Parts: sequence; structure tokens; C-alpha cells
Amino acid sequence: MLTGIERRHFEKGADMKRTAMWLALAVGVVPLDGAAQWRNRYPRVEGYGHHVYLEGYELPVLTAGPMDPAPGPDGRRLAFSARGWIWVMDLESGVARRLTRGGGMDFRPTWRPDGERIAFVRDLGDDTRIVIADAESGAEVALIDTPALDLDPAWQPDGDVLYYTSGHAGTLDVWATDMAAGDPRRLTFDPGIEMRPQPLSGGSDFLVLAKRGGDRVELRTGDGVRPLVSGSIASMARPALHPDERSFALNWPGPDRWELRLHDLERPGAPVRLFAGDAPPLAPAWSSDGRWVYFAQADEHERTRIRRVPGAGGPVEDVIVRAWDRGSGAAMSRLRIRTRVAGREGLAPARLSVVDDFGHPALPDAGAPHFDGASGRVFFYSPGLVEVTVPAGRARVSAVQGLATPEASVRVEVAAGEVAEAVLELTPVWDAGRSGWVSGDHHFHLNYGGPYDLSPEDMLLKMRGEDLDMATPLLANLHNRYEDQDLWGWETRGGPPLVRFGQEVRSHFLGHVGLLEMPGLHWPWVWGPGYEAYGADDRSNAEVLSFAHRNGGMGYYVHPVAVTDPFSEEGRGRVPVELVADAVLGHVDALEVMCLWSSFEGTAALWHRLLNLGLTVAPSAGTDVMLNLYRTMALGTTRVYVRTGGAANWPAYMDGLRQGRSFVTNGPFVDFRVEDEGGGVAAGPGDVVEQGRRARWSLEVASATPVSGVDVLVNGQVAWSGPGLDAPGSRRHEGDVELPAGGWVAARAHGGETRWPSMDTSPYAHTAPVWIGERGSTDPVARRTAARELLEVLAASRARLEAGYAGTAIPKLTAVFDEARARLEALAAAR
Repeated sequence: MLTGIERRHFEKGADMKRTAMWLALAVGVVPLDGAAQWRNRYPRVEGYGHHVYLEGYELPVLTAGPMDPAPGPDGRRLAFSARGWIWVMDLESGVARRLTRGGGMDFRPTWRPDGERIAFVRDLGDDTRIVIADAESGAEVALIDTPALDLDPAWQPDGDVLYYTSGHAGTLDVWATDMAAGDPRRLTFDPGIEMRPQPLSGGSDFLVLAKRGGDRVELRTGDGVRPLVSGSIASMARPALHPDERSFALNWPGPDRWELRLHDLERPGAPVRLFAGDAPPLAPAWSSDGRWVYFAQADEHERTRIRRVPGAGGPVEDVIVRAWDRGSGAAMSRLRIRTRVAGREGLAPARLSVVDDFGHPALPDAGAPHFDGASGRVFFYSPGLVEVTVPAGRARVSAVQGLATPEASVRVEVAAGEVAEAVLELTPVWDAGRSGWVSGDHHFHLNYGGPYDLSPEDMLLKMRGEDLDMATPLLANLHNRYEDQDLWGWETRGGPPLVRFGQEVRSHFLGHVGLLEMPGLHWPWVWGPGYEAYGADDRSNAEVLSFAHRNGGMGYYVHPVAVTDPFSEEGRGRVPVELVADAVLGHVDALEVMCLWSSFEGTAALWHRLLNLGLTVAPSAGTDVMLNLYRTMALGTTRVYVRTGGAANWPAYMDGLRQGRSFVTNGPFVDFRVEDEGGGVAAGPGDVVEQGRRARWSLEVASATPVSGVDVLVNGQVAWSGPGLDAPGSRRHEGDVELPAGGWVAARAHGGETRWPSMDTSPYAHTAPVWIGERGSTDPVARRTAARELLEVLAASRARLEAGYAGTAIPKLTAVFDEARARLEALAAAR
């Protein structure tokens, strides 16, 4: 019993009894430990390393086509989710009837065994609950809603008890509620999470997918836990128990493709492969007679459809929806949307969000929509002209293009059965191309465990909609699987957008390293504590960075600092283990100062100390989004701008990136220049100015959203501060600054409320340094201070290194740390 939390409400009617179970505590949004940039939008779940993965892999996916198939117990009906509503289809006629409506998004239906009710998950955009509805009328008769995530309902075969997953106790555990008594019981108490319980008849036994370090399917019985299948990062996997309870179907990642497998419950060792495909077979479910396994799968246009395969093996069939019955009084219409950019001819690609009067999102028929965790909006991309299906009434359309356009919104009256028109004009606050800047995102992944199998061409519309010029998607591993290897060497030709693949080498223990402009992949991709192979390898990230340099490439640390103060006692233990050592020894070309997964304040603080040592580490930026996930921010919402004089080609761009002729941003645009008092040629980021004099500076700030303030920094210290922008627009600041004998000058913009087009926690931008005297010059006092502070971080990293390798001989690794310590000690003592 949930004493003090659970509240029951009974309402008696003439023809039914409605029971609602409300767990009515307010839900708070809790930040990730360490105040990293990315925040969990949904209630926090304990025991899950990265909450963004939990939201991406474990929460429901909104699709325009059918998803989450649930065959009815009578064998004649099929329930599923599509466009965020639950539908019930007559399998003989192919007519799908809409069961639910309203602003919430409904997913993962499951039938009560008598066929009279359906339980499903309702997603409110920041929490989930379980709703039980009459299968014929759609009337909602019961509700399970805790202050935490509630997911994956499944009925016990007798229909009296509903199993589900809930985070009410901290972790995602299996719970069961007797629907007559309204008494929820917690069934699992283990660390980690459990998903999709599948109860067996005759007691409290159930099948479940458990995620604790690895992923495994377990059978929970009164005698204990019996592991059946295990693996690592089986992101979309879900088990489906056969009606005879002797076997189960399971979608599982194979060596090169996702597979739908059949496992014997008593002898699960060698499964039968029923199907294999590039796009994962999603949410398998058995027909009531055990003949078919139904599943959802996306096609090459990211349109999902329901398919089925005989449980005894055989050809796959498509289950076609021949007609959509949205119900009486629910007329639908088409909305045609055009987007333009002011001052440019023709239609313009854009990022769009469309909602009806209830706030329910509308989608185009093809293409993968996404969910923005910052704003809670569903969005998709248009090439400039797109049509969506909306309920008759009013619809709200919002559009942006990249970071430079304030959000444009219109409300449109849509008459039943007609095609309505909406035209949105976007007005940029800054024109990067005309100012000689080229934009890039240098850390994201094309396919990374999501429901779609994207092709490289799928990036291009997203880049155009985000006004992003250059992109380097990184090949990366999902533990012991290596994603998209076959795409190595693929690139676009001609003008922007331009794409070239890079690689993320992920020794989780030592820190993740990005590699650009490489002729081949570095092997191995992974090693160190936590991996089955190379777990005790005496191999350093310095080896990877040296490999890049030998081949003319560029090596940089990605999402490096997850805390706002990397020099605090806690923060020193949150810097990647080998980062400081590699940077001090000159191996690091760039640092990912901005990333949605890390703290830009903390990373910038560490970067400032490296600059104060005279290290010419360039700033870079990347979103680290996974494009084939539904819940992911937009490509390019953290990015770097490189001054190329307008040349949009790889040689000019990469040269500017390496030299630091750049700034990084999640929204504000900063054009910072320094000149002598006589008004000579202005120096920008990456350039050099004379030392030991007073210099004039100018700072042009533009932003599509308000920004609290701007600063001019000298060797990491604020030399001047001024106001930002109260509204979209631009502002120019000027002043003068005393330049010391060495070091650097830079500018930053910071603070304010996150609004579209931004998707980060707050606006922020930082320029690369303007060097004083020469590139890599230093101020002695700043250099000594930085060396002492970095020695403390290095000592903490060395302790973590020795603890992680637990007595294993690692002379190569320790040599890197010894050399870096000697270098820092010399700098700390130098005058």
C-alpha cells in the first residue's frame, strides 16, 4: 500500500464502474548529477547512467504510421499507436478506428484478455501515466499515475491484475495492481531498471527485460531469477511471451543487422531467427492463437508499418491499413505549409512544429519526427513546402531555420475536408555567409540504437533546415557493436551542406576522442576497464592522437567536463582521466567546448587554463545527438562558426578550425575584434595583436533569443562586462583594454531563457582567443596559477588511473602521466 500517496476515486454510473488510481504528488524535473548541460525532462530514474539514453531508448516513440502492435484476444482486431493516438483495426476489412483523442500522446496498447478494455501509456511531454479505456467507446475508466514514469502495461492472463513498470520507488521496477482492490504492489527491488513485464498464468511469475550494466531477458519466479538472454545496449529490444508460455519472441541486435528471434523458455540457448532487417523490428507481440508474431518496422522513408511473420517460420507479411476512421465529429483536413527566408528567393527549408487546439502534434506522412527535450515540442523538417494532416479547427504552426531566425508562428483555421495554407517568413538576425563565417557540427551520430536505419542522405534536409554548412558524423561503438562502418568514406560533393565521416574512439575510462580528416579508422575503437576485450590494455589516448597527427588528421576530446567547476574536489574527479596529460603534452588539437552532454561553463574553465599554459587548443562544438532517435535535440543546435572569408570547402574550413579563427555557440553570434589605439587592422579570433599596450576592441552580438550579458576576457579574467539583448536582434559594444605582455583576449555571451531555435540549457557563446604578441604566448602569473591547478586535476586523474587498472602493469600509461606532471611542475615553478 502506498500510504499517504495513493488516492482512490470511485465514480458509479448507470452502466459501468469507473476506477481511477491517482498518485498525486507533483513531479519535479531533476538535473543530472554534476550539472551537465543536458537535463532530463522526465522524472529522474536511478541506476541509469545517462538519462538521455533512458528517454531515447525506453520511452515511447511518436510515428505517423502504425507502431506498437497489440493483436486482440478475439483474433479479429489489432490495436496500435499512430500519430500519438490508439487505434483499433479490423483485420479483415483493414479499417482502423481511432480510440483516443486529446492533447496527450498515446502508445503501447495492451488488451485485457476478455477484449473489453485496453491499457496504454499516455505521454504528457514531461511524464507518463497508464490509462485504461473501454475498447469499444474509448471512455477512460481507470488511471495509474505516480510522480514517476509509468510504462509498459501488461495484463495477467486472468485479467484481474495489471503489471507495469514504474519509477515510483526510484528505479524502474515491475509493479502489479489488482484492479478490483486498487492495491499496487512492487514486485522487483533490484538496482537498474526493468521493462515490459510479461506475466505468466497461475501466479506471480513473469518474463521481463532487465538492464543492469548489461541487458538481459529474465524469467522471474517464486524460486528466483533465471537469466535467459543477455547482451549489451540492446536499445530497442522487447520480449513477447508466446500464449502457450513455452517460448518467447525477442527483437535483438545481431552481428550486422537487427533480428527477430524465437527462444525456447526452457532451453533458450540457440534461438531461431524469424526475420532480420536493417531497421529494427520493433515491439513484437503474438497473436492470441500463437500463429503470428506482429511487429513494427520503418521503411527507407522512415514510415512505420505493421508486419507479421509466422511463429513457425515463413515469409513476412505487411498488415495494411486500408482506411482510417477518426470517429464522428472528428473531421480531418490537410494543412499546406510554406516557409521563406526574408530577402531570399524561393522557398526555404525549415524546422517545423505543428499542434492542434488540444496541443497534440501533427506530422507529415514520411520522415522521422523528433522530440525536443528542452521545450517539449515535437518537430520535423520541411524542404520549404510540406503537408500535414490535422483535425478541423485551429492549428498552430511554428518555424525556425538554424540558430539565426527568431521563431515565426501562425494560427490557421482549418475547415473540414479542405486544404488550408500557412506561409511563414523567417527573418535572420545575422547572416553568417555574408559575414564570412561557415558553420559546423563535429560530434553527432547517424544511427545509434534508435528505431530507424538512416542513410547519409537523410542528414541533408536536417542540415538545410538548420542552416548548417559542414558536418562530421562520428562512427562510434554501442559497446561491442560498431555502428555504420560501411559508411566510412561516404561524403557529399559540390557545395554546402558538406558531410564527411569521422570517428569517435571511446575508451570510456580514459575519455572519448574524436578524429577528423583521417584516411582510415583507428583500431581498436575501445579498450580499458569495463570492456571484455582489451580491458587491461596498456594503451593511451595519446596513441590515438598521435595516429591522427601522423595521418594529417585532427584529434580532440569530446564532451569533456560534466561539472561547472572542474577544479573543485568533486570536479577534479569528473575530468576525463587522460585529458589533462594529453593536452599538456601537446597532443590535443581541439576541445569540444560546447556539447549538449557537457557543461560549457566547466569545459571553458578547463580550456582557459590550457590557454594560459600557452597551448593553442582550438575550440570545437558538437551536439552529440543520435539522429535515428525520436527523442533528440536538433543537429547543429550547438555548433562552431569558422571564419573562412566565405569559402565553404573542406580545406579552408579545416584550416580555420585548427587555427582557431572561430567561435562556438548554442544561439548567440559574437564577432569580436581587437585593434590598436590608432585604428589599425582589426584582429579576430585566431589572430595576433601587439602586446603591452592599450587596444580598442569591438563586439557585435546578435541573437534570435534574449541574452543576459557579454564579457571580454583577458587570460580568463573578466576585463569588461556589458548588457546582452532583451529581445531578438543585435547590439554593438566598443571599448579598450590593457594588454599584458602575453596571453590571450576573448569574448563570450551568456545567460537568458532557452527558447526556440535554441535547445540548450541557456544561451552561451565563446570566441577562440586573440593571441597577444604571438600564438601560444603566456602571462607568467596566469601560467603558474594554471599549472598548479592542473597539477591537482592530474593528480586526481592519476589516482583514478591506478584504481581503475587495479594493479595491472601499465608502464606506457603511467609514462604519459609522469611526463605531463614533470612538464606542469616546471611551468608552475618558472618565473
